[in-house]
Amino acid sequence: MLARTAFSSSLQRSAAVHPAVSCLRRGAAARAAGRRGSMATAAALLHGDAFFLDDFAVRQWDDPNYSGTRISYDKAEFVETVHLLFKEGGCRLVDGYAPFCKHVFVPNFVGAKVGALEVTPANRHLLRSGYTRRRAEELPVLTRWFPEAGVQPVPAGSHLDLILYSREQLVEEYRAMPTKSAAAEDPERLLPNVPWGIISVKAQNEDFETPMQPITMMRNALGREEGGSGVPLDRAAYEASCAYWQTHAAIVAGEEPSGE
Repeated sequence: MLARTAFSSSLQRSAAVHPAVSCLRRGAAARAAGRRGSMATAAALLHGDAFFLDDFAVRQWDDPNYSGTRISYDKAEFVETVHLLFKEGGCRLVDGYAPFCKHVFVPNFVGAKVGALEVTPANRHLLRSGYTRRRAEELPVLTRWFPEAGVQPVPAGSHLDLILYSREQLVEEYRAMPTKSAAAEDPERLLPNVPWGIISVKAQNEDFETPMQPITMMRNALGREEGGSGVPLDRAAYEASCAYWQTHAAIVAGEEPSGE
């Protein structure tokens, strides 16, 4: 687990949001008491022995124009609580769209609002569209979204879908596009030596994977040099994605999203 003296206070705040964390609080707080007085760097606080918070996911905290779930919660405490739920709360790894991709579904202990809404006759007129990109090196793509101010109140999801990539996959992606990280370092040295990086967090009401956007699948098929994962397009999965996103759109707090 993470070496952090504020662990018990983290659990106290989390418990007010979801009872699953409250059930684990006492034992974790006792263990944390035994670790008091230890010190750690800021980087060390963003990983445990199973997961680390990748820069790609940090956008959900720091980028007001992020398209989808935005999180207002201490990053280190987030990673800490995820480890607690994974190790003691019965959460497990679930296979994703490729061998290097996994999911962990946990209760929405941060109170995050859902990142997408169903498109209905009542809100369709609020949809916006434009060409956006996540990074300067990527190709802009056509995106549509709901401005958050126009679809209030946005409900909180019941679950968080934590999307994970293996450390090995992330090393390859960082090497193919070095600007994925703000630090110009060898990714082998930059990334924590733990197996899984959290690359995205989705607040939703389902405890299973919902389809990624069609354009994300296409970007993945373009390869790592274009910001994707290098996984070829699966036609059946693409059709299912189109069917889902035909009736859903992401929510953006700012003027326009910074990518899909």
